[in-house]
Amino acid sequence: MQLSPRFKWFSQPLDRYAIGFLAVLSLVIAILIVVGDRTAPQVRDFSWQGQRIDASNASFVLTFNRPMNRESVERNLKFDPPLAGKISWSSRRMSYTPLAPATYGKTYTIKLENAFDRFANESGKKIAIEPFVGSFKTPNPYFAYIGSQGEEKGRLVLYDVLQKEKRVLTPPNLTVLDFRIYPDRQKILFGAIENAEQSLLDQKLYVVTTGIDREDHLSFASPEIKPILGSDDYQNSKFDLSPDGKNILVQRISRQQYQGYGLWLIKENQQPRSLDNQPGGDFMFTPDSASVAIAQNEGIAILPLEPQAPPLDFLPRFGTVLNFSRSGTQAATIKYNKDYTKSLYLVNNQGIQKELIKINGSILRAQFAPQEKTLYCLLTDFEQDATNILREKPYIAAIDLDSAQLRRILELPSQREIQFNVAPDGQAILLNSAVTNNDDSTPEDSARATRIGRTSKVPTQLIVLPINTTDSNKLPQPDVLPLFGTLPKWLP
Repeated sequence: MQLSPRFKWFSQPLDRYAIGFLAVLSLVIAILIVVGDRTAPQVRDFSWQGQRIDASNASFVLTFNRPMNRESVERNLKFDPPLAGKISWSSRRMSYTPLAPATYGKTYTIKLENAFDRFANESGKKIAIEPFVGSFKTPNPYFAYIGSQGEEKGRLVLYDVLQKEKRVLTPPNLTVLDFRIYPDRQKILFGAIENAEQSLLDQKLYVVTTGIDREDHLSFASPEIKPILGSDDYQNSKFDLSPDGKNILVQRISRQQYQGYGLWLIKENQQPRSLDNQPGGDFMFTPDSASVAIAQNEGIAILPLEPQAPPLDFLPRFGTVLNFSRSGTQAATIKYNKDYTKSLYLVNNQGIQKELIKINGSILRAQFAPQEKTLYCLLTDFEQDATNILREKPYIAAIDLDSAQLRRILELPSQREIQFNVAPDGQAILLNSAVTNNDDSTPEDSARATRIGRTSKVPTQLIVLPINTTDSNKLPQPDVLPLFGTLPKWLP
């Protein structure tokens, strides 16, 4: 029998298989349309899973396999310990930004269950998300300081807060004057003189390893010291390390040339070079590590890290930059007024200059909280003691940046030199101070405390002051540590 030409293609086996496959596929598609997709929604990726997250990590992302009912996800997302934050969405991706950095030394667990996809209510068939459990860790809290007693005197010391262990990082023949910590916590840049007979301007720069291993514990490896900058031809004054750890700036004075004074830049694996710019006073890197803020000509100049480059900006009203916020959008500056008072200003990248306080005493230091809503300051009042001598009485205060309201959180005994440092997770302030008993103190004790300084025979003790308290009406209680030294700084 002869087939009609239009049915002739049915006679080929391959054609019959193809037509059968298309028929089956059409049937499956029809069933899916009628019944719907019965697979459960799930989390495909958690960007912080198994990682060690420090204060520089701003947010994490949860990626789902399908568009989700956002309210059900936000309602059922749980953290242990709690971690408050803000949520934003982009299609199947949810971004979570903590309001404050996660507390150091913790393991966080994140859980999500009983959430549904976007179309669950429309289809009437709710299939809950596959239960998700993720986790991440935060770095263990460490700090470094310059010891002032016994074998630690003049040496760089690293302290493990959780284990309550300390390690001396530098040898006894070097007297450490100042230091900066690298962002990876593996090294510390420090300036030191080789003996007490040398001038402070004879300091040389070195790098020492901290010995913190991949598990965030102190290893048994001995610290390794590497020379960075000598002092044969130039005297080295102040120095700073860029936030990304790639550049070092040093104020240097030529031992040969008149007016040979200015900033030198040391880049990774490169020789030092002069920026040949106008010398100035206090300076620090900007948060982007690409420029430097330096006090010049009754103002603050923002200079690029290029030789003889003109300033990027100039703030003529201010004398010193105390601190930049982590985001780089705000700075705390000092204005010296004609009536001999001092004003603390908040300057932002929108050109706004806001006076926070105006005082007769001194504005010694300031540092932004990680959330950038509070500025912690070291200030002083003038007062007369029992011998009618006018002294400065220091205290630590917290200033709300929105309202400019100042709150004293710790009164300190009269003394000459105090440093403080806000923890990267915003949980505490670390400071050094003379510790006296106010009930039993005498005028001699007060005078003795006033003479305390880095070179004094009377050491200052280290104090941890909790600041992340829920009761704003209750003053935090300082924890006096059995450690004696100066320049305490948290590791990032």
